[in-house]
Amino acid sequence: MRILVTGASGVLGRVTVPLLRDRGHQLAMPSPSELDLFDEEQVRQAVRHIDAVLHLATHIPAADRRSLPGAWDANDRLRDEATRLLVDVALSADTALIVVPTVAFVYPPGPADESTPLVDVPDRLRSALEAENHLRRFNDAGRRGVALRLGLLYGPEAASPTPSDRYDVHLHTKDAGSALVAALSCPGGVYDVCDDTDPVSHDRFTEATGWRPRQGR
Repeated sequence: MRILVTGASGVLGRVTVPLLRDRGHQLAMPSPSELDLFDEEQVRQAVRHIDAVLHLATHIPAADRRSLPGAWDANDRLRDEATRLLVDVALSADTALIVVPTVAFVYPPGPADESTPLVDVPDRLRSALEAENHLRRFNDAGRRGVALRLGLLYGPEAASPTPSDRYDVHLHTKDAGSALVAALSCPGGVYDVCDDTDPVSHDRFTEATGWRPRQGR
């Protein structure tokens, strides 16, 4: 499969790209200086002759800046505006699949799955839900848009080697990489992807792909 990977040098990219290569996929991995994800013509050229897009690009602010005004703006644009443009361009091309990781810590406390209503979602997470809305439009057009709601990452490449007490849904980075690879054969839709011990269920994704966390708690 010919796959465009945005954010290949980021946390998710570094754990996913080796797995994709091991499976023989042909990868295009432009750097931010080589591909402006907000430039329609550049995105159009990047998506030409591409079977699938893994949109992994993020811009997470440093921990000491996350509460500052505008700190999440760049990340919001990558989730919302860049996903919208990728969907628009892919719909005009032959691209069959777009996979975008979003976040699983959008649910109210307690047991949850993809059918659980979302309430009081923090502003900094709303762009993740907008990305999911763009993928629904891709699905409605008969293509495959897959949103993986990942738990808070920990492990190699992540900010912390262990789960954070601030959240109740987590995912080891190696399990995130294997989930993104599994998503290549997944039906379109929104899926929770997290550790077995978390209150959020990953049963829907497991039933669709056979994936299970191997590294988590």
